[in-house]
Amino acid sequence: MAASRRAWQSQSVDTRSVTTATHTRRIHPAWIVALVAFLALVGAAGFRAAPSVLMLPLEEEFGWTRTQLSLAVTVNLLLYGLMAPFAAALMARFGLRAVTSVALLFVAAGAALSVFATEPWMLVLTWGVLIGLGTGSMALVFAATVADQWFVKNRGLVVGILTAGSATGQLAFLPFIAILVEQQGWRQASLLVAGGALVVVPLVLVFLRNHPVDIGMTPYGAPATWEHTPPARGNAVRIALATLAKASKVRTFWALVAGFAICGATTNGLVGTHFIPSAHDHGMQETTAAGLLALVGIFDIVGTIASGWLTDRFNPRVLLASYYAFRGLGLLVLPFLLSATVQPPIIIFVVIYGLDWVATVPPTVALCREIFGKDGPIVFGWVFASHQVGAAIAAFSAGLIRDSTGEYTIAWFGAAGLCIVAAVVSIGISRRARELV
Repeated sequence: MAASRRAWQSQSVDTRSVTTATHTRRIHPAWIVALVAFLALVGAAGFRAAPSVLMLPLEEEFGWTRTQLSLAVTVNLLLYGLMAPFAAALMARFGLRAVTSVALLFVAAGAALSVFATEPWMLVLTWGVLIGLGTGSMALVFAATVADQWFVKNRGLVVGILTAGSATGQLAFLPFIAILVEQQGWRQASLLVAGGALVVVPLVLVFLRNHPVDIGMTPYGAPATWEHTPPARGNAVRIALATLAKASKVRTFWALVAGFAICGATTNGLVGTHFIPSAHDHGMQETTAAGLLALVGIFDIVGTIASGWLTDRFNPRVLLASYYAFRGLGLLVLPFLLSATVQPPIIIFVVIYGLDWVATVPPTVALCREIFGKDGPIVFGWVFASHQVGAAIAAFSAGLIRDSTGEYTIAWFGAAGLCIVAAVVSIGISRRARELV
C-alpha cells in the first residue's frame, strides 16, 4: 500500500496531467504561498518609499540638488521596471523561491550600503542599481506569476491582494521612516529597511513553493481536466526578449504599454517621489506629509483588493478607463489643496487617490493573460517595465521642473492630462486573444 502511494505521488509530479492529491486539507497550499509572497512584497517595498523621506535630509547634509537626488530614484525606477520581464523568465527557469531570496538580499545590501554614501553617484549605485535590481526581480510580475501558477479561481483577487501588499508596504513604512529620520538620522532608517528585507528571507526559503505540481497538487480552483504545461526552459534573457519581439507585433500590447507607463508616471514617479517635497514647499511638516502618503497606502489596500474582485466579474477595459479618469481629476485639483496644514479637501484627495493607487494592476494582468495566454506573465513583465520607465521619466522631470520653476504645478497638470489619454487608450483595447508564436 505504501509503495503504491509513493508511486502515485511520483506520477502526479512527473506527468503533464495532474489530479488533485487530496481534498482533506482545509487550506489549499496556494493560500500559504500567497501569504508568504505578500510578506516578501511588503519586506521589499520599504526602501522604494524611503527616498521620498530621505531626500530632504540628504539635501540638507550634503547640499545636493533635487535633480541629483532624483537621478538615483530614476535609475531605481528604471531597473525596477526593466528587470520585471527577465525576472518572470528567471522564475520560470529557477523557481519563485530562489529568485525571491536573492532579490531580497539585493534590497538589504543596497539599503545597508547606502549609509556610506558621500557622493551622489554612490546613491545611484545603492538606491539606484542594487535596490532597483532587487525590487525589480520581485516586482508586480512576481504577484502575476504566483497568481498564474497557483490559482485558477480568484486570480484577480489574488493579484489585487499581492499588489496591495507591495504598494501598501511602500507607503506604510513612510511615517516610521520619517520619525526615525527625525529622531535618529537617515542612516538608521536605511539600516531598518535592510533588516526588514532580511527578516523575510527565511520565510521565503521555508514556505514559498515554486509550483503546485512540486507537491503533487493542482492550482486552487483547477478543474478536473486541468493539465500542467511546463514553462519554457532555456536562457531567461533570450526567452524574455523573444516574447517582447512577438508581443511588439500586436497593437494591443502597445496600448497596454502606453496606459501603464502613464500609471507609473502618476504614482511611483510623481506622487510617490515628490508629494512629500512638494507638501514641504507649501509649509507642511515632512512627518505630516509622510502620514498622508501612508494613509494613501491604507486605502490602497481596500481599492486594490476591490479592483481584483471587480476584475473577476467585469470588463477590465472599463475598469482601467474609470481608474485613469478619476486619477486625472485628482491630480488636476491637487495644486490647490496643498497647504501648511491638513485640511478636509486634502484628506478627500488622499482617500480617492489611495483607492485608485494601483487598482490598475489586476485588470492589466487580466488583459495580458486574456490576450496573450500562457505568455501573459512575461508580457506583463514588459508592460510593467513601461510602468517604471514612465515613473522614472516623471521622477526626474518633476525634480527638474521644481528646480527650474520653484514649484511642481506644471508637473501635476501635465500628469492629469496624461491620465485622460490613458483612459481613452484603455477603453479601446482589443478583445481578440493572440497566442504568441
